[in-house]
Amino acid sequence: MICYVGQNEVFEESAETIKRLRGVEINGKQIERVCHHYGEELEEELEQAILTGEAPIPIEKREQVHYAMADGSMVLTREEKWKEVKLGRIFSARDNVEISRGHGVITQSHYVAHLGGHEDFLKKFEHYLDCLLNVVFIADGAKWFWNWIETFYPQAIQILDFFHVKEHLCQYAQLYFKEAEEAKKWIDSQTELLMDDKAEEVINNIKLLPQSKNRKEKQARDNLIGYYRDNVKRMQYKTFKEKGLLIGSGAIESAHRNIIQQRVKLSGQRWTKEGVQKIINLRMANKSNLWDKVVELTKKAA
Repeated sequence: MICYVGQNEVFEESAETIKRLRGVEINGKQIERVCHHYGEELEEELEQAILTGEAPIPIEKREQVHYAMADGSMVLTREEKWKEVKLGRIFSARDNVEISRGHGVITQSHYVAHLGGHEDFLKKFEHYLDCLLNVVFIADGAKWFWNWIETFYPQAIQILDFFHVKEHLCQYAQLYFKEAEEAKKWIDSQTELLMDDKAEEVINNIKLLPQSKNRKEKQARDNLIGYYRDNVKRMQYKTFKEKGLLIGSGAIESAHRNIIQQRVKLSGQRWTKEGVQKIINLRMANKSNLWDKVVELTKKAA
């Protein structure tokens, strides 16, 4: 109970919750120590599973189409100020359930998070991916992520998050066009092309715009063209949608809010690097519906 409440609320509030629910007096510091202990044990258990090659996803699910997404979020640390936590989310297409038109819920996900370099994060991510046979990667334009996919999962479908694609388009149009209505019409026409597998045509249309002498606009144009050119094969949105695939990475963005921000990015919080990783480990166990692992660890201690 201490671990569950401590991963869900700040430690001082956790102490009050436990007192109200169970009548037990325990201070926030003790809750912190207990959470850190079991958060570290979860980390050690994952490291051992990686070493032994233990497959974390049931056999009956391995042939299903799975989405894999990753993104970064900044956390304030005591040692290095702002430090990036990389978060990965893996879920089956079957677990993405539509509950109303245009709105769905993901009933089960596996989460992976690491505070630090992408090499260590990818070791954890691979642990969940290597037993899957049909993986669809959706991400933004981070080159290290796409390079890794090209190297280790060359047969996987790769999709550049459509909302990032349109966001970059809108930012450039707002910079280039003087009139808002003109910018909107141009954005709408290019969006239709993007949704029709015509990314190359969009690149040509950007090139055909009369160039201004504005250095900022020129740099934005070059960046946008380079971004699209590097990702043309990942921008075949009509084809992807015809296959029934998602084209957006909203699931990983919501995961950052749900797992990272709601607990470790609250006002005034500053963490040790080790401490924040341990709390995130507990949150991942909870949000991945794997809390029984924490219960098993506490029973071993008893």
